Amino acid sequence: MPCSEKRARLLLERGRAVVVNLTPFVIRLRDRCLSDCTLQPTLLAADPGSKETGLALMRLENNATEEKAPATRHVLCLFQLVHRGFQIRQALEQRAGFRRRRRSKNLRYRQPRFDNRTRKKGWLPPSLQHRVDTTMAWVDKLCRWAPVTHLSMELVRFDLQKMENPEISGVEYQQGTLLGYEVREYLLEKWGRECTYCGTGDTPLEIEHVVAKSRDGSSRVANLTIACHDCNQAKDSQWLADFFATNKGLKKRLKVNGLSAEVRLERVQRQLKLPLRDATAVNATRWALFGAMKST
Repeated sequence: MPCSEKRARLLLERGRAVVVNLTPFVIRLRDRCLSDCTLQPTLLAADPGSKETGLALMRLENNATEEKAPATRHVLCLFQLVHRGFQIRQALEQRAGFRRRRRSKNLRYRQPRFDNRTRKKGWLPPSLQHRVDTTMAWVDKLCRWAPVTHLSMELVRFDLQKMENPEISGVEYQQGTLLGYEVREYLLEKWGRECTYCGTGDTPLEIEHVVAKSRDGSSRVANLTIACHDCNQAKDSQWLADFFATNKGLKKRLKVNGLSAEVRLERVQRQLKLPLRDATAVNATRWALFGAMKST
């Protein structure tokens, strides 16, 4: 049963307890059996997220004065579990790159295999399965170290289309961003048929990623824009703010067109939409985590 730091120090100093684990700090009594102890019910609550998951261990105290009143919760420990799904995805992409290189360079020939690996029902990519596994590993540890009698989880679900357009309703859910457009025509219409960065209009325009793919930018239409060849080549994989602040050629073209770099940067940032990667990860793993916790 969790105790205060002072009580733990006294038990260790008097030789009545031994250290079992350091993070979190767990001790075990030496002069008492489990059958001799009276334990109070505890609740382990989880708040799953894409990059971090919060865990809270709480003691439940029934309110004897009020009938059918909810139990009072006293927080004992708080945990913040940081996930590394992004690192796992990068490692898998690097491994795939090494395999492609071995085939192209004939270092170790092996025919590429396609559609010959069956995936069981409920399969998740390793970067998402890692979130479920690490959360359940800590749930199992805390259930071993504390008398957990209740588990609670926030079963959150994100409406991805409403996050992009809060006023969406009805049949609009079936109509995507590109309804009636091709990608290029949509971008030309959206940015006024001129370069997004320098404002040049009488020149061939190219589709460009605002956040470069090498910096984990997606190919969603929300991350695409239209730019002239010079801006497209000069920006390369730079961050948007760095490109506007350091590129001298862009500043010259903006000056010729009578535009301000600060106003232009603000306009591009205002048109961009937040990536939905984190919300999608939570949506994809919520039932898998719920099922794993329910099976305990």
